[in-house]
Amino acid sequence: MPIQTRILAAALPLALTLACASGSASASAPCAVAQDTAVLRRTLEALVRDYPGVAGVSVIDLRTGERVSIRGDETFPTASLIKVAVLVALLDEVNRGTIRMDERISLLARDRVPGSGVLQYMQSGLEPTVADAAWLMITISDNTATNLLLDHLNVKTVGDKMEALGLPHTKIHSKTFLRSTSIAVDSSVKYGLGVTTPNETARLFELLHRGRAVSPALDSTALAMLRGNQDGTKLTRWLPDSVAVAHKTGEVDRSRSDCGIVYGPQAPVVVCAMTRENRDTSYAVDNPANLLMARIGLAVFRHYNPAVPVAEPRRP
Repeated sequence: MPIQTRILAAALPLALTLACASGSASASAPCAVAQDTAVLRRTLEALVRDYPGVAGVSVIDLRTGERVSIRGDETFPTASLIKVAVLVALLDEVNRGTIRMDERISLLARDRVPGSGVLQYMQSGLEPTVADAAWLMITISDNTATNLLLDHLNVKTVGDKMEALGLPHTKIHSKTFLRSTSIAVDSSVKYGLGVTTPNETARLFELLHRGRAVSPALDSTALAMLRGNQDGTKLTRWLPDSVAVAHKTGEVDRSRSDCGIVYGPQAPVVVCAMTRENRDTSYAVDNPANLLMARIGLAVFRHYNPAVPVAEPRRP
């Protein structure tokens, strides 16, 4: 779908939300209507009940503020999901004037790390901008780009920003693939790159939506990057192509996650699905974690957008 269409699709629900909140919508406009969250909770509980591992879910209706969560306050490994926190901390420094989005970063041979991303294959001496590195970090989860940004930020700054936002359990421990840089070794051993809860990451997306994570303008920049995420194997897998989603995924052997905002035509909704202690550690597209999150994404979308036709997914 063209980027202009995606941006429009994402903007319309927000405009309606603001109009309803201010009382300026017409009597015929479809302002926020409370949903039966008990039905949604039962649906989500049924989906996670037999999962071969531990699953947590957090959902926020951004029109009404209504919330549903299952294991929402339990901690989970983040894998690359923590890069959303890195992005918010980066933009906070931009807002403070200590970092510029157009400043250049030198890529050296020692900066390359494996895993996801393309910078590891680029020639030494390349000088992407901070903005370039941020886009790569979010859209294709580039690990080398993430580390270049963390060299500018330092790891502790990310945790400090999350605590300032009221998210004390959301932490990044080290640079990617560099455990030696950890500032919390015991937590690194337990959780890997980072740790969070479904409720805290859902709250972070809610703050971005409301323009209260950093600033309205910079939060919009963050959401634009998150709408460019190229991983469609999880929450977004069975959603209509016309639906914009600002989200970030993460995966390591025993933990998979996907959190973001689904901009349905009737409601923008935060959905955060996280797993840990996965018995199936494969990276097949149809592994149980991916399928669980696809089912969660579809169930939440159908609940808040019952009039929108959605094709039945093919059984794997």
